[in-house]
Amino acid sequence: MTSALDFIHKFVPGTDSDGPVLLLLHGTGGSEEDLLGLGATLRQGAPLLSPRGKVLENGMPRFFRRLAEGIFDEEDLIFRTNELAAFVEAARAQYHLGSRKIVAVGYSNGANIAASLLLLRPEILGGAILLRAMVPLFPENVPNLAGVPVLIAGGRSDRIIPQESTQRLASMLEEAGASVSLHWSPVGHSLTSSDLDAARRWLGRNFVE
Repeated sequence: MTSALDFIHKFVPGTDSDGPVLLLLHGTGGSEEDLLGLGATLRQGAPLLSPRGKVLENGMPRFFRRLAEGIFDEEDLIFRTNELAAFVEAARAQYHLGSRKIVAVGYSNGANIAASLLLLRPEILGGAILLRAMVPLFPENVPNLAGVPVLIAGGRSDRIIPQESTQRLASMLEEAGASVSLHWSPVGHSLTSSDLDAARRWLGRNFVE
């Protein structure tokens, strides 16, 4: 749907009235439909908020521009991060979410903008699952992420995201005070059942039903 919230998005109210809302952020070429099934699997009954990225790369939606593989347009990234933060705040009011925690579940490009939200707008998220993420940028000021749980799931054979970039992101978030769990799968950029099982367990530990 197109709405006054300024993103094409889907909102699924769910049946859980107390737990976190999952903010689903797709990878390059995805849409607001892509991660709905994943979100429902990770947390049964959780409300799902799933926007479509506004930037097009050869016709494929993304959440921010890049100059080349692994090289981001930082000015656009900052703008789009704040734009997404405003969308989440508007959605909180529009869908009567009150003070419920918003937990990002992002894959690839979606994981990178979720990491950028943590670094630039730490008040927006109550937690994050970053599936195949790398360092999106180096903020001027270290955010206060004290007590914010974050799961980073990397692939040992990922040719798009070097292991050292994933490790560096984990270190950055830990230095900001986040409680970081790092999960590795012996695969590439694609997700596996091991990643999903780790994410489901992590949600259960950190956000009690």
